[in-house]
Amino acid sequence: MNQLILRRFAMLAVCALGLLGAMGASAQDTPLPPPTERVVLTISGQIGVRNQGPHAAFDLPMLERLPQHRFTTRTPWDEHPVTFSGPRLRDVLAAVRVQGRQLRATALNDYRIVIPAEDAQRFDVVIATRRDGKPMAVRDKGPLFIVYPFDSDPVLRDKRYYERSIWQLKSIEVE
Repeated sequence: MNQLILRRFAMLAVCALGLLGAMGASAQDTPLPPPTERVVLTISGQIGVRNQGPHAAFDLPMLERLPQHRFTTRTPWDEHPVTFSGPRLRDVLAAVRVQGRQLRATALNDYRIVIPAEDAQRFDVVIATRRDGKPMAVRDKGPLFIVYPFDSDPVLRDKRYYERSIWQLKSIEVE
């Protein structure tokens, strides 16, 4: 019950932020500091906060300053359960005031997948920066990996959610 209330509250907060953006709130109302290290994630499209031209750019320390969450889950790619940690996707989207309904995520190898923005509210999806407590190298599906908590809900043990779990994430375009 508490998780349902928290999810609904988070959804309302993101909707409110989107309304502020639609009403003309500027990036100056909630500034996103510029990255000081190598950019690992760029978000563009229908967003209300930018810090690098038409984009919102994040370095790893910026993502690590957001609230961090952790879960252990089985995946189709690993023999044993894995612990992933990082900010929730909904928190990253709220930081840039997402105003669209879908996310076009792109990996370093140009793999692309469309993720409904609603997934970020419905499930506790993380943009994992760590796997079993350690930063992820590119060869280990890093440095960023969108991961659903597959073991938390039987509906998530489905091909469509496995496909949306994009590793080596580099960018998200909001539509």
